[in-house]
Amino acid sequence: MGLMDGKVAIVTGAGRGIGRGEALLLAREGARVVVNELDAETGRAVVDEIAGNGGEAALNTDDCSDDDGARRLVEQAVETFGGLDALVNNAGIVRDRTLVKMTPEEWDAVIQVHLRGHYAPTHHACAWWKEQGRPGHVVCTASTSGLLGNFGQANYGAAKAGIAAFATIAAMEMWRYNVTVNAIAPAARTRMTEGAYGSIDAGEGFDFWHPDNVAPLVVYLSSDASSHISGKVFGVQGNVVELYQPWTSFGEIVNDAGRWEPSDLAERVDSLFEGFPIAKEATNGMARLRYTMTQRG
Repeated sequence: MGLMDGKVAIVTGAGRGIGRGEALLLAREGARVVVNELDAETGRAVVDEIAGNGGEAALNTDDCSDDDGARRLVEQAVETFGGLDALVNNAGIVRDRTLVKMTPEEWDAVIQVHLRGHYAPTHHACAWWKEQGRPGHVVCTASTSGLLGNFGQANYGAAKAGIAAFATIAAMEMWRYNVTVNAIAPAARTRMTEGAYGSIDAGEGFDFWHPDNVAPLVVYLSSDASSHISGKVFGVQGNVVELYQPWTSFGEIVNDAGRWEPSDLAERVDSLFEGFPIAKEATNGMARLRYTMTQRG
C-alpha cells in the first residue's frame, strides 16, 4: 500500500533531476502519473522506467506555461486515467546574470517558465476540482533564491518569491473546495544547480544533495495524508525538512502628530532596527541557510 494508491498525478518538467525523482516516487507509491516534459525522448525514458517498475504513466510534451498547453495537460490526465488528484509544478529554467547585464529576454524567459508555468496548470487543475467537487493537492516549487535572495538571480529569485506568494494565495482561495496548495524550496544537485554552484560532490555514504531526496515530501504533500496542511512553504534537502515563516513585521514607529515628514523619518527609521537581527546594509541572504551546497563568506 502506498500513499498515492488509486490517485492520478501530474508532474511538470519531469524528465530530469527533481521532477524525475518526484514522478518515479509518486508512481512507486501507487499513483498513475502524467510525465510532462518538453523533450519527448527524455520524458519517454521516465515513462518507460515507471512502466518497467510496474507502474502506469503517460507522456505529455505540452508547454505548461502556455494556457492551451496547460489545459491539454489536465485534460490528458482526466481522459487517460479518469481524474486528477495532485499537480506538482516543477518545471523551471535559470538564466543567471547580474541585473545590469541581464537582457529582457533572459528576464522574460525565467518569469514565463516559472510564474506562468505555475499559474496555467494550477488554474486548470483547480477549475476542474471545483467543477467536479473533488479534493486535490498542488505542490509548487519555490526556492531559497526567492525566499532569501541570491546574487545574480534577480529574475529567478523574483519568480520563486512570486511562487511562494502564489501558493499562499491559491491556498486561501481553494481551501473551501478541499484543495491544498503548498510550496517547497528544494536544494539538490541538478543541471541547474551545477550551473550556479559548480561541481557538487556526492560525498560518501548518504548522498545528501541527491535530487531524489526531495520526492518523499512532495509525495506526502500530494497525498490525502496532508489534507490538513495548506499555504505553507517547506525547505527540503537531503534528510532535512524545514518550515519557512512568511514575511513578519518586526517593529514599528508611530508619528503621534499624523502624517510623517521626510525629515522626521530620517531621524527615526534607524530605530526600527534596534533590538532585531536585521542589518541596515545589503546582505547575503543565502548566508542564513542551515544547509548550503557551497561555502559562502
